[in-house]
Amino acid sequence: MHGWRGRVLRVNLTTGTLKEERLDPKVAKDYIGGRGLGIYYLNKELDPRIEPFSTENMMIMAVGPLTGTRVPTGARYMIMTKSPLTGSVTCSNSGGKFPKEMKKSGFDAFIFTGRSEKPVYLWVSNGKYELRSASHLWGKTVNETTDILNGETSPEAKVACIGPAGERLVLFAAVMNDKDRSAARSGVGAVMGSKNLKAVVVRGEGDISLYDGEGFNKLRAGALSKFKEANKDSPPVLRVYGTSYAVGSNQKVGILPTKNFQQSIWEKWEKVSSQTMVDNFLEKPKYCADCPIGCGRGTRVKDPEFEGEGEGPEYETIYAFGPDCLNDNLAAVIKANYICNDLGMDTISMGSAIACAMELYDRGYLPEKDIGQPLKWGDAKAIVEFTRKTGYREGFGDILAQGSYRMAEQYGHPELAMVSKKQDLAGYHPQGIQGMGLAYATSPIGASHMRAQTAYFEVFGVPTIVDPQEWKGKPRLVKIHQDMSSVIDSSGVCYFFAIRYYVRPVLEVTPEGFCNFLNAATGAGYTVEEVEKAGERIFNAERQFMVKAGFSRKDDTLPDRLLKDPMPEGPSKGLVVHLDEMLNEYYKLRGWDQNGIPTKEKLRELGLE
Repeated sequence: MHGWRGRVLRVNLTTGTLKEERLDPKVAKDYIGGRGLGIYYLNKELDPRIEPFSTENMMIMAVGPLTGTRVPTGARYMIMTKSPLTGSVTCSNSGGKFPKEMKKSGFDAFIFTGRSEKPVYLWVSNGKYELRSASHLWGKTVNETTDILNGETSPEAKVACIGPAGERLVLFAAVMNDKDRSAARSGVGAVMGSKNLKAVVVRGEGDISLYDGEGFNKLRAGALSKFKEANKDSPPVLRVYGTSYAVGSNQKVGILPTKNFQQSIWEKWEKVSSQTMVDNFLEKPKYCADCPIGCGRGTRVKDPEFEGEGEGPEYETIYAFGPDCLNDNLAAVIKANYICNDLGMDTISMGSAIACAMELYDRGYLPEKDIGQPLKWGDAKAIVEFTRKTGYREGFGDILAQGSYRMAEQYGHPELAMVSKKQDLAGYHPQGIQGMGLAYATSPIGASHMRAQTAYFEVFGVPTIVDPQEWKGKPRLVKIHQDMSSVIDSSGVCYFFAIRYYVRPVLEVTPEGFCNFLNAATGAGYTVEEVEKAGERIFNAERQFMVKAGFSRKDDTLPDRLLKDPMPEGPSKGLVVHLDEMLNEYYKLRGWDQNGIPTKEKLRELGLE
């Protein structure tokens, strides 16, 4: 096979046996790779009703046919499993250097089943593989684990591992690769910890075989030329400011989540802005493999109270530890980010859990004796300390480790958890950006900004600005971008580059660029319609899993605060999310019934019956 490696490695952790098999070319074409392959295997082999921490659960790491091919931003991989945080399917995405190395090591996917009796790690080098003891690594942080494994295997090897949070089954534990890159959401790290799998280490050599190398290189040169032309007068915003530039954009539009989503603007926003980051903490931009953008942040904090260095934070981290907690100390935000990376946790869910706890305490629902100290809005020291305690499940950190929904439910007020399907909302307040409200509610993995990033056209004007406060017409746009995100995630490229340079620059997104690249890489002969259909197939396959797990319209919802309580001030004043109205139209467009269940006709159309 070209583009794809054509090999899948199965790892039975219970028996310690490893076996490779060929990737079915039809499955590869129909599901593309990455996220698509993950849901194909989960639907085929896993009962969606199982407990996420049971030995029956599967964990799949998968790359796409464009990963590692030197296509611009072709450096993404997916981890898919049943989530312990949501009970739904999840697919957690990460970039960096690990995904390319995984692809070069010889495989399209690693499928983990069972549970090892003792801690182990998987070592894959140029198509050869073995399980090794990781008992000496158990309890080690991400940075420590990575350094030790590079010493044991190869300095050039790339490592994806869990930290103490994954070992202790924190429900939003992440899998970290390249030390600071995170497959963060939905607790994939906790599933990995439940299997006693500490790490996956990969090393490869050579280039990926391409069907039409000359044609592929011309397409690559064309994409890079468009990128350079678009940024000829100044560096790209993402290289200068990273994703933190969204702090100012969202404040201006009135969608900056503040005080656990009680507000959507904040008078202190400039203290955590992108300019403050650049002026005080940025060392240099960081790049994933084959990326011309460089949106990663190499940062350093010199303040003795929060001293440290590493990568990040992203905008989502800033919102969660900053405005959402009324914390204007950017040094503390960055320190909390470093701790999450080293212990292996999702920064969105961590910051959101603290914000929720602050509101519970503020309203008198959460006793100080349970916390061990006061927990007032904006307490920077407490934010940093409870982030560390959560990773180790110490004291009140053991309660925070359940996630905001279960914590709020424990204290009798689950309505104060800003979640959908028990996963915390990302940093776009949906009362002022209606498309994101529908995207959060219908995301298969629970609230996510990356299953349909409608802020591209509702806030940033890519490709065209659309009124963020208008709810009519958004169901169609959300569906288009959900299907397109399925293609992007499955191909193995980055959303930031793909949405600008691999699709036609109109709202009726069509994946012409993907079609051309996929055909040059794989020789599969895709038509544009087949690529679009693959995206729709993948999204509906995830919905199939959810339905079998017990999800329906009742779960496609948002907290009452967002649906019933009008925004009190700012550009979004007086607005609520018009979710029910959007859902009715959205289900019709999807070919689902009004309970959110895909019809037999739609499943038959997509080959999913």
